[in-house]
Amino acid sequence: MKVSILVDNTPGSNTLAEHGLSYFIEYKGKNILFDTGQTDLFLRNAEIMGLDTMNAHQVVLSHGHYDHGNGLNHINGGNLICHPGCFVKRYRKDGGGYIGLKNEEDSIREKFNLITAAQPYQIFDGAYFLGEIPRTTDFESQTTPFVFEDETPDFVMDDSALAFSISNGIFVITGCGHAGIVNTLEHAKKVTGKSTIVGVMGGFHLKENNLQTLKTIEYLKNNNVKWVYPSHCTAPHVIEEFDKYFKAPQIKTGDVLTIP
Repeated sequence: MKVSILVDNTPGSNTLAEHGLSYFIEYKGKNILFDTGQTDLFLRNAEIMGLDTMNAHQVVLSHGHYDHGNGLNHINGGNLICHPGCFVKRYRKDGGGYIGLKNEEDSIREKFNLITAAQPYQIFDGAYFLGEIPRTTDFESQTTPFVFEDETPDFVMDDSALAFSISNGIFVITGCGHAGIVNTLEHAKKVTGKSTIVGVMGGFHLKENNLQTLKTIEYLKNNNVKWVYPSHCTAPHVIEEFDKYFKAPQIKTGDVLTIP
């Protein structure tokens, strides 16, 4: 399994960066484009890296935030999977800035073969879209900085992730981790039927070295997770904290991670 970083917040030596996330995942002869950032940068970096995103067998949108899905404006055709709640109007509490997708569901359906799934969905053998992730821990997803159009709290329930079955367990890839990394990994275990977590990467949405961060690290240590790669919406000083325990380097655009 190979994961190429097309978009992240930190630039590589010859690739640019933006606030967003996009990965090109190669798995068992199939390719998945996971998120598309907020501009066409994922396409420009893919060209530099020698990758053809048109070869993706599947496009997956982790959730309906601009920095994960507005790049969809720059591609056409193919299969797209996301949670049905991705197309709501959503805003920041402080200042009210719009953070949802540019395109509404009808226009996306005109461009893609759209599959919306709140329940887990097997993309192909060994690869799963996790659907809506139950919020069961008492230290994750307790507050939110986002609101819907009617100003009710938006806990980003459309937030999802991917789980891959590999030789000795499961590897999970998150977009932002709004549901909480522990909630996400526990759900991935149930969906895949495997109890061993080999690794996790993507946005962890952890901003401080607080109780949630400490409990997440404790959970990963207790589960003997080997590969831990927090990025995107994870604060730099939090990434440094993870690095103390998991040798978790700063992910940059242009990086290619190979998972046995």
